[in-house]
Amino acid sequence: MTRADDTAPITTTGAQHDRQRNQRNTMKSTWMAAVAMVTATTLLTACGSGSGSGSGSAAAPGEKVTLTYANWSEDQTPAMEQIAAEFQKANPNITVKVQTLPWTEYWSTLQVGAAGGTAPDAFWMLADHFREYAKGGQLLDLSETVKAGGIDTAVYPKAVTDSYTYEGKLFALPKDFDTNGIWYNKALFDAAKVAYPDDTWGWQDVQDAAKKLTDKAKGVWGVAAPIDPQGGYYNTILQAGGSIINAEGTASGFASPESVAGLKFWTDLQAAGSSPTLQQLSDTEAVSMFENQKVAMYFSGAYWAFRFHKNADLKGKVDVAPLPQGVKRATVTSGIGNAGYAGSKHPEELKKFLAFLGGTKAAEIQAATGTVLPAYKGTQQPWLDAMPEFKLKVFIDAIEYSVPLPVAGNASEWQGLAAEYLAPAWDGKKPVQDAAKEYQAAVDEVLAKQ
Repeated sequence: MTRADDTAPITTTGAQHDRQRNQRNTMKSTWMAAVAMVTATTLLTACGSGSGSGSGSAAAPGEKVTLTYANWSEDQTPAMEQIAAEFQKANPNITVKVQTLPWTEYWSTLQVGAAGGTAPDAFWMLADHFREYAKGGQLLDLSETVKAGGIDTAVYPKAVTDSYTYEGKLFALPKDFDTNGIWYNKALFDAAKVAYPDDTWGWQDVQDAAKKLTDKAKGVWGVAAPIDPQGGYYNTILQAGGSIINAEGTASGFASPESVAGLKFWTDLQAAGSSPTLQQLSDTEAVSMFENQKVAMYFSGAYWAFRFHKNADLKGKVDVAPLPQGVKRATVTSGIGNAGYAGSKHPEELKKFLAFLGGTKAAEIQAATGTVLPAYKGTQQPWLDAMPEFKLKVFIDAIEYSVPLPVAGNASEWQGLAAEYLAPAWDGKKPVQDAAKEYQAAVDEVLAKQ
């Protein structure tokens, strides 16, 4: 989840998502709401939006218009500013101001702004939050924009486009996409004399390698095994032949034998002592432990490539391999969507900007800077070329066996319950099948409310 966020996936650290997140937002919601109220007022009041549902009229010819574009990633902000500058060259009457909010504030701030008429004009959206905004009428319908502009949505991964479609209408254009792989530290593998992971690895190979790589005297673990849906247990559930949510979006499948097997892959790693404990992963997020070279393997998405690439301490030490096989290969896929606020005072200019964000130029800028894997077909090669030290084609090849991130019902709500129900199994205090059954019941209760 995606977590296309650039801080961490959602885990019991309280981070999915990005996706991610997700989630940890649930654990922080009380204090975040207060922060968001202040932040929404101070940061977003000048965003050029107003209440309503996109009923504003287009600016008069030559009239200056200012749009705001919100994101949660400092790493990606330079690329977003470059994209905005390119748009402004062709549209000199439209100024785009890029706003970057911390991940811990982004969603609460957006929620407050959307409800109060002060939301940014354009903003990043995640699939697990999308429906609550679409159902609430807070997103700009881009269906006619796509049709009038001759935008071929076939250039985007179908799974990502579908994630931003509600009741037959498209409310966001895919910005990027992600699949998952095994990020691994070659130096730690070399020190333990363990062969690097490759496309022949299965679950047992991971278990065996993680044990050999763990050296608690040095504070090093073979793998990070947090409660991470997008980078972790969703993938192993699917690899075991299980299901997360049924096709109708009415019931979950966490308690099936196959799904329990997918969850047990992670609890077994915890039980073997091959991973930091949940408490340790709460004190220091999994991605940070990987960057600090305290864990040798980290299962997660393409969105970490740029961050690892920029980390001088990891130079020459990190690479990525495909996820291991279970009964079959599988990975969830998702991506950030560029959405627009339905209450914008400048809906026509906003639609023009969103169409630009969904086009080739914006995708090429993202790819060339190495910022993220763009969703636009045919623009990914510069991303691969920007970070040749990694086998990044792993993420593109994974599209063949990818499954859309489940977003049925109020996804952010039922995903946010994962830590509460699954932590006892991760900590070895409750059988996995019991925790899975209780979590399934809780998820089904949320789905019944849709």
